[in-house]
Amino acid sequence: QVLLVESGGGLVQPGGSLRLSCAASGFTFQNFVIGWFRQAPGKEREGVARISPSGGTDHAGFVQGRFTISRDNAKNMVYLQMNSLKPEETALFYCAAVRAWKPSLRPTDYDFWGQGTQVTVSS
Repeated sequence: QVLLVESGGGLVQPGGSLRLSCAASGFTFQNFVIGWFRQAPGKEREGVARISPSGGTDHAGFVQGRFTISRDNAKNMVYLQMNSLKPEETALFYCAAVRAWKPSLRPTDYDFWGQGTQVTVSS
């Protein structure tokens, strides 16, 4: 059974940092692309970053220089380091998995999803 479990969300002040974790099991983790997505209330789900099995990364333009995705294949873990967070980035953050590297970071391309972890940026 494929399982993706996100953790690390919480309440943070504007300008603060959080590190999200995604624990994977039930599939050959080293063969899959893992992405981070977010969905704010009333908005569509959008791609934040993705990482290939070998560690190649792609970050959405709106998080460039502030967020960093990484993975540890030995632990079946993916991380999202988020710095300089903004109030408008309050959202439910998800990790997801797909076998192939797709042309863009589209949620519809991903096959397996976690339940999400809430990130709230507020003073």
